[in-house]
Amino acid sequence: MQLPQSQKLMPLAGWLLVGMLVVPAQAAELKPDTAAAFDRYILATEAQHADDLRSGYFLVIDRLPDGSRQETYAKLRQGHIYIEELHTKKDGRPIPIPGGLLHHWVGVIFIPGANLAQVRGVLQDYDNHKNIYKPDVRRSKLLERNGDESKVYLQFYRKSIFTVVINVNFDVHDTISGPTRALSQGYSTRIAEVENPDKSNEHELPVGNDHGYLWRLDNYWRVEEKDGGTYIQIESVALSRTIPAIFAWLINPLVKNIPRDVLSNLLNATRRAVEQSAGSHGIGSSAMYVTPRV
Repeated sequence: MQLPQSQKLMPLAGWLLVGMLVVPAQAAELKPDTAAAFDRYILATEAQHADDLRSGYFLVIDRLPDGSRQETYAKLRQGHIYIEELHTKKDGRPIPIPGGLLHHWVGVIFIPGANLAQVRGVLQDYDNHKNIYKPDVRRSKLLERNGDESKVYLQFYRKSIFTVVINVNFDVHDTISGPTRALSQGYSTRIAEVENPDKSNEHELPVGNDHGYLWRLDNYWRVEEKDGGTYIQIESVALSRTIPAIFAWLINPLVKNIPRDVLSNLLNATRRAVEQSAGSHGIGSSAMYVTPRV
C-alpha cells in the first residue's frame, strides 16, 4: 500500500463533481437507463455495506489486512486523512453506467479528544453549514426534521473557468448504533443547476436536462468514538454526464486528483468546526494518503 504525503450528517462530498467537470458548457440529458443503472449500483453498494457490518467492519479501513490496518489507524491518529476510490461490483463484475460517469470515493479522519455528541452536533447544524463549509456551500437549511428523518437543502458553489451553482435537496436517515457509533444515509431527491446565478435573470434549468455536472448524489456517513477521540467517515456516490472524448485527455487526470482535495477540505473543515465547538487547540496540519482500489 502506497502512503504518499500530501445525524443527520452532511451530504457535501458529492460537490467534487462540479470541481472535476470543468469543460465548456454543453447540454446533457439524464436518460432513464442511466438513472436505473445508478440505482442498481446503489443497491449493490448498500448490500456491500450490510455485509461489512455483519463482518464487523464499521469503517472502510477495518477491511485492510492486519498490518496495513494498524498502520492506517496510527496515521489517522497522527492527523493524516485516508482517502480511497471505490468500485462496487456485482457478482465480481463491474456495474456499467450507460450514458453516465460514476464517482465513488471515501475519506476518513480522526479528531482527538472529540466525542460522538460533539461531532454530531457540528454535522447536524445544517443552518450553519454555509459558514462551516464556505465557499463550497453558499446556502444551507434544515427544512424538516421528524425523528430520525430529515430534509435538507444545500446550494453548492464552484468558480473556476466559469461559475457553477447547484441546488440540492436531500432526504437523510440517521441511525445511532450504541453509545459510540452513528450512521447516516443521505439521498438526493432533487438536483437543479442554476443558470445565470446572481443576475436578474437567474433561474433553474430543468432537472435532469442541464449540463450534467451532478445528476445524483448519495452519501453515507459513519462516526465512531474510540481511541481517545472520534473517527469520521464520508462515502460519496455521485453520478454525472460522461466526459466528451475531445476533453478526456484534460479531464481524466482531474477525475483522480480533485476528489482527494475536495474530501480533504471537507474533512478538515469538519475537524476545525468540531475543535472550535469543543474549545480544543487542534492537532496541527494534516497530511493525506490515498489508496486506489482496482
